[in-house]
Amino acid sequence: MSKKKGRVFSGARPTGRQHLGNYLGAIRNYVELQAEYDCVYCIVDLHAMTTLDQLHRIRLNTAEMALDWLAAGLRPEETILFVQSHVPQVTELHTILSMFTPLGKLTDLPTFKDKVRLQPQNINYGLVGYPVLMTADITLYKADVVPVGVDQESHLEFAREVVRTFHYRTGRQVLIEPQMKNTEFPKVLGTDGKRKMGKSEDNQIELALTPKETEKVVRTMVTDPQRQRRDDPGDPDVCNVFTLHKSFSSSDDISMIDRECRKAGIGCVDCKNLLAKRLNEHLQPFRERRSELAKDPQYVWEVLEDGARRATIVAAETIAEVKAAAGLT
Repeated sequence: MSKKKGRVFSGARPTGRQHLGNYLGAIRNYVELQAEYDCVYCIVDLHAMTTLDQLHRIRLNTAEMALDWLAAGLRPEETILFVQSHVPQVTELHTILSMFTPLGKLTDLPTFKDKVRLQPQNINYGLVGYPVLMTADITLYKADVVPVGVDQESHLEFAREVVRTFHYRTGRQVLIEPQMKNTEFPKVLGTDGKRKMGKSEDNQIELALTPKETEKVVRTMVTDPQRQRRDDPGDPDVCNVFTLHKSFSSSDDISMIDRECRKAGIGCVDCKNLLAKRLNEHLQPFRERRSELAKDPQYVWEVLEDGARRATIVAAETIAEVKAAAGLT
């Protein structure tokens, strides 16, 4: 792998077909980073096991997710794309790093407390150790940079603390303390206009929908809650449809909607129809590419297998250095 600015690592849980929130929040950034960095992108299936009840869906969700990533522009000939569990060294490093992590630190993390609140009947060991496995994901591949949003900064700072503790206690500097690369992206609300877009909320707009399906879903979107009639002036600043226009429509469209909505020159139906049109235009190349890739179901798995092979080369070197530093030769 040729060096550029450094190596980027990022992982995401296998959630199946991706939606606009995934695209704006991560996938678009993944594609752009390839121009400047050596990129390692991982579908973290082990992480999914901590909260997913339907384990039989992991394989299907993994394939669908990888297909969307590839269709969006990930280039497997230069970027390593693989499945977390296909590189077993990650669980070995997870175990080793867990010996350097105080239990109280894990149970005090806000993310752990949130999960306890959301799934009080399933507080498993993997859920507690989730941040350590995440640290193993990042450090195993010697990532210099990890792209994170503001709400994820505490996760990466935890990983940095684990690395520092390992170095202090072993007296060996064998891991890279990852740096944050803050990513700016809008909070994408779902079709309900209230909650973050996601499958658990059933408020998503999937990238792979047909044009007709996209139009149908967009028509259900909640707009300005104060606007009751067509001739009522609206407020684009509180309208989720307008928020999506900012990401997918031209500056002329955005200015027109902003102006006309406020004086009831354009109605919510018109605004939605234009958004559906712009979404379909923007996503047409993606959908064509996805359809072409899907003709060979084995292609995705061949890409993931090759990615795991390449990732394992890096992982084997790292785990050997870690074990030597920890006296496990």
